Amino acid sequence: MIMRALYIFLVVVMLAACGQRPTVLTAKACLEQAEAALADDSIRLGETLLRKAIRLAEESQDWHTNYIAYQRLAEALSQGNPEEALRLMKRALAVYEQHPDDERNYAILLDYAGTYAAQVAYAKEGTYDEALDFTHRAYDLAEKKGMTDLTVQTLTSLANIAWAKEDYRQALDYAHQAEALISKQGRDGGESSDLLQGSLQVLARCYLSLNMLDSAEVVYRQIVPGDDVHLAYIVQSSLAKIALRRMGATQVEDDVDEAFERVEDFYYKALEQKDEYYQETLRQEMENQQLEYRSQMYARTLLLTITASLFVILAIVLVVRYRMRAQREEKRQLQQEAEHQKTLLHQANEVVAFLQNFILERTEALKKLNQSGDSLIYLSPHEWSEIERTLNAIDNNRFARLREQHPTMQEDDIHLCILTRLGLSNRTIGNIYCITVSAVQHRKLKLKKEVFGETNPDITLEQILKIEH
Repeated sequence: MIMRALYIFLVVVMLAACGQRPTVLTAKACLEQAEAALADDSIRLGETLLRKAIRLAEESQDWHTNYIAYQRLAEALSQGNPEEALRLMKRALAVYEQHPDDERNYAILLDYAGTYAAQVAYAKEGTYDEALDFTHRAYDLAEKKGMTDLTVQTLTSLANIAWAKEDYRQALDYAHQAEALISKQGRDGGESSDLLQGSLQVLARCYLSLNMLDSAEVVYRQIVPGDDVHLAYIVQSSLAKIALRRMGATQVEDDVDEAFERVEDFYYKALEQKDEYYQETLRQEMENQQLEYRSQMYARTLLLTITASLFVILAIVLVVRYRMRAQREEKRQLQQEAEHQKTLLHQANEVVAFLQNFILERTEALKKLNQSGDSLIYLSPHEWSEIERTLNAIDNNRFARLREQHPTMQEDDIHLCILTRLGLSNRTIGNIYCITVSAVQHRKLKLKKEVFGETNPDITLEQILKIEH
């Protein structure tokens, strides 16, 4: 009793001395912090956190977070360094292709890669083959899988690439396809509205490049910038260009372009200053937290060392030998008791299994099911009822509870559960239903998903029936 009290007191002192440990930052949490920083226009801080998220994800083998972090980092760098953005997107694609998990994410990664490849080609006046390859793959996958929003997005990307190649007619065709697809889906706000704004931008830009001023103005006036300052700049500067072209004021149009570019430079410089302020503030906060934590740890460590030393010495002097003997004896008794209980449980399980199999083997209907060969098997309603009653009797009313918990289940589904619980092969079950083995597997998979709500491919219907109450 004395030793137990000493141990309890020592544990309490250790907990009080250690206090709260710093929370270990996971890759997913670091990614969330990075996205919050980027949403607040803190670009540099977001980049720093994204690189940390990539490192943490690789260390923990969290591949989903890993390729998402690569994608976000590429997106953050795309304006100032499209070549680095393209390199990062290729890395994200490599990680995904080694550890695939969601084809929708794959289409998004391909579309981003195509966009950055197009930016690099535009800046270097190079070929757009790589950009078209990525984007066409994204479009084919989105269309094949019926992902309408991504189909629209990839069509818009193809339109942008065609516009960059100065193939304005082809770009206009892609933009019209994207707008038509959105109209077919319904312009109900939300994501469809965002997609519409993107397709309208490239559509209007194509009209303007083809000098179709009236059509361009109509489309630009349909664009709703909302809180997007950059989009508002694009719309207003384009409407100004249209007005100046109608007046034939070419020089004024160039002057307006230069003025808008200066405003945009000023806007980005303001964002950089804001980002630097956030980074400095964060650095100071982290330094203050580290100093405070170190000070607390020094004091608590000293208290812990003194207290622990006193009680360890006292415990050793008083009862160490007695406690060791008592622990050995208690451990030996517990092991003996555990072995005895394990033996009894094993014997009981063997007896129960023997009795269950004995009863089932003498059921006429089950004898018919156990016939070998590929001949078709027919069970009458009475025979089905006999098997179910027998299973309920020896298996704690399992199927009675199954009917109660899932009242919408069809009789064929109940019968399939019964045959599965009996451990019959898929071939035998196929002979009963007059279907192929693959059809039996498909029915089991459908039953597992739609009735029991289980989507994990590693969990079988047999396992579900063993734990279903």
